[in-house]
Order: sequence, then structure tokens, then C-alpha cells
Amino acid sequence: MKIDLTDTTASKINKALVKGRREIGTPAVGMVLTMVIVTDEENAYDSIKAAEEASREHPSRTLVVIKRVARTPRDRTNSRLDAEVRVGSDAGTGETVVLRTYGEVTDHADSVVLPLLLPDAPVVVWWPVDAPEIPVKDPLGALAQRRITDMYAVENPLRALKARAASYAPGDTDLAWTRLTPWRSMLAAALDQSRTKVTSAAVESEADNPSAELLARWLEARLKVPVERVVTAGPVVTAVRLGTKSGEIVIDRPEGPLATLSLPGQPSRTLALKVRSTSELIAEELRRLDADEMYAIAVRGEGTKETPAHA
Repeated sequence: MKIDLTDTTASKINKALVKGRREIGTPAVGMVLTMVIVTDEENAYDSIKAAEEASREHPSRTLVVIKRVARTPRDRTNSRLDAEVRVGSDAGTGETVVLRTYGEVTDHADSVVLPLLLPDAPVVVWWPVDAPEIPVKDPLGALAQRRITDMYAVENPLRALKARAASYAPGDTDLAWTRLTPWRSMLAAALDQSRTKVTSAAVESEADNPSAELLARWLEARLKVPVERVVTAGPVVTAVRLGTKSGEIVIDRPEGPLATLSLPGQPSRTLALKVRSTSELIAEELRRLDADEMYAIAVRGEGTKETPAHA
């Protein structure tokens, strides 16, 4: 069910949500959080789709804030809020409200979002593109327990990584880090099996890959050894090599959804290591809303020295 509202207010939007739930017989008590997506028209469709798929695991109220710019100077001075309310099958397992702001409302989107938050429920803010330089100080970011950015969506990911390190606050995270969860789990399992000290390490990836840099920093922090950055043709992270006295531990994924794990003295084995969809990444982030200490260490490069890239 969809309800379109033009030149509306937060109060009218709340009434439309109540009306929609009554008509389809869906209560709001099953929703566990409010997801706020701040995006543009170009990325709105994919972002909403990812959030709705993630809501099947985490029923939520999704508020999509799209800041619009009017075409004429006179229209730009007019403040207006348009909304599209979706409930039932049109909104996954929760509710979706698409908010399009114009004029002064654009600069005060938090005043529109605040009355629409679920009471006594956590708030997550996700910027698929164009994240603020300091997410925690953004008016919408200040409302959230979890703030999600994505360094893959910027022109210079490593510059963005430097900014994320400088502005980090508990509750911040980035999908470039979330993409590494299978790699980190596999490396931890491999080290548990080998039971030997790592003396050297290398991360291979395409150039300027933020996930590869975060992985290298995480390995430096955990293993206390310098990690070489090796540039390959990609895609994304292609291999991690850990040197030990017994031989080399290697996870190699040149392409496709499968990787090869090689341990000293053992036959190689094939493991699933696919590139996950955005909805899977968002669903993972919503499973825990406390501060991610390992991300904080990786993004800051705490206790490590950056190693120059090698071709």
C-alpha cells in the first residue's frame, strides 16, 4: 500500500502510517529499529531495495531522506516536504517513508525525521553516497546509535579513509569494513589451525581499495608485523599471504565466488568467498549496534605504520 502526500508535515505522515497499518492489519510493535537513509534520487532506488531486503531479518521503519533542489531561484526559497508512505508488501516487513525536502527544510531534515522515529528503538543512519565529513556531528547522524558510510562510493577512497580515521566516534562503521568479515573469519580460522607465529604478511588487491587497506591495518594490529600492500588487477581483494617458519598461509581469490586456502603441510582446499550484496552487508551491520572496536583500530591504524604500496 502506498500513500502520496504533497506539501505535508511530520504529523500528517504519522497519521498516514497509522491509517495504512489499520487498513492492512499490520501492527508496528514488531519493528525493532529505525533506519534513516540519506541519499539522492540517483541512488534512492537501490538503497531502498537493499534496506527492504535487510528488513526481512530486522523489521524496521525506514525513513529515506532525499534532498531536492528546485529548478528556479524563486522555487528554491520555498520550503516544502513531500512524502511517500509505504506499508505492507510495498515496504518489505516494516514501513518505508520516502521524504523529499525542498528549500529550508533541506537544511533541517532532522526536525522532520525526529517525530517519525520509533519510540524507544535504536536509530541507524546510512549514507550510501555523499557522507558528511564528521558523521557524528551531522544533525541526522547525531540521532543515531550506528552511523554507516561507504568508502567505495567516493572518488578517492583512501582520502576518505583518512577522513574517517580523523573523525571516528563510537558507533561509526563503513561497508568497506563489513565486506571483510568473511576474510577475517577465514584468516582467524587458518591461524587457529596452523598454530605458528606469523613473520610477514601481504594483502593483494586492486589499486586504492579501501577494504584492502583496512584489512592490512587490521593484520598489522593483530599480528604485530608490517603488512605489504601489493597491487593486482583485482577485482577487490584477491589474496592474503602470511609468512611463517613452516611455510606460507595463503587465501587466494583471483575472481569469482570461490577461494583457495593453502596451509603448510596440508592439501589446498576450496572455500566459498563471494562478494556479498549491499542488503547482506546492511543486515550484518544491524545485528550489532554497539561500538565496533576492531573497526576503530583498523580505520585509525592504531599502533601500526603504513607500508607503501608495491606494484
